[in-house]
Amino acid sequence: MELPKFILGDNTDYPDAIFIIHTEFPRFIINLENDEVEWFEEFDAHDEKELESEMENYINEATAFYDREIARYDD
Repeated sequence: MELPKFILGDNTDYPDAIFIIHTEFPRFIINLENDEVEWFEEFDAHDEKELESEMENYINEATAFYDREIARYDD
């Protein structure tokens, strides 16, 4: 099965949370309410340094995806 790069997630147990699931490596879920990230991958020390520098890009991509999806609902 082919998955989209991002998936919008919702859960009534977390009414204020907006979850974006990133399905490509590195896989993660980000809560746009507070930018908290849960990684599905394990990283070594070298990878963690690289992730720190790329984290802002991941958040920006997830936010842009969310904004695009919401704009489509409004149409």
